[in-house]
Amino acid sequence: MLTTIVLMACITFASRYLFLHRALPFQVGPKLQRFLSFSAPAVLTAIWVPIVLLPEGQWHISYRNPYLLAAVLAIIVAYRSKSIYLTTLVGMAAYFLLR
Repeated sequence: MLTTIVLMACITFASRYLFLHRALPFQVGPKLQRFLSFSAPAVLTAIWVPIVLLPEGQWHISYRNPYLLAAVLAIIVAYRSKSIYLTTLVGMAAYFLLR
């Protein structure tokens, strides 16, 4: 088990190192850069959609879902303020108050 964790850490470090170290003669082309720019939103969407829309393992889209209400409020705050800190605080506070 420990060997697997160490090997996966080495693979992850090596793959990041190839993209980030400037001394290596490896350049990412514009098409690959554009393709990779979609990875963060895709991963974040895969994390939040089940939490917000499937809190008990079933679809729960109603005004009684505190996750959904807090998420909608956080989206509105993010759109208006463009502040990640304010959005996070308001979203968390709304969830804890609605819970």
